[in-house]
Amino acid sequence: MKRPTPTGRHLALTGIAITGALTLAGCGGSGPSDSSGSSGSSGSSGSSRAELSVGASYMPQPVSADMAAGFLTITNKGGTKDELTSVSSNSAGEITMHETNGGAMEEVTSFEVPAHGQLVFKSGGNHLMFEKLKRRPEQGDTITLKLKFAKSGPLTVEMPVKSATYNPSTGH
Repeated sequence: MKRPTPTGRHLALTGIAITGALTLAGCGGSGPSDSSGSSGSSGSSGSSRAELSVGASYMPQPVSADMAAGFLTITNKGGTKDELTSVSSNSAGEITMHETNGGAMEEVTSFEVPAHGQLVFKSGGNHLMFEKLKRRPEQGDTITLKLKFAKSGPLTVEMPVKSATYNPSTGH
């Protein structure tokens, strides 16, 4: 399900922007939830279908005028796995999903959301790249995202823009 990573100038700019954003954001874990997500499928926690919700979303104020990184946690309380297949926003021309393995960033076309588990996007790991920003987000702004899944309906997420040095484990 992986597609090749772009090469040339695009890759260089992406690498520079993500390195700056991730460096400034610091390496944080999944910290306290900030109620920035929405619930997806409904039902009881014993359900045989995916029950998705999103929390702890944030975007560090970008260091670049045209690119930014985003982080969040998708929780699945249901008994069936699902798959995040795309992310979109009116704030960016394109949002791509990336995983980081051994320090190397690779674009992917989807991420599994395990049954009774979480998909975590955090600094230094899985992350979202907002490319071709319509305008540079500033601390205090909120970015609206639409997450699409293979089985569940879409989720709308309000992602706050935090300081460039925000660390979710400390809340600062």
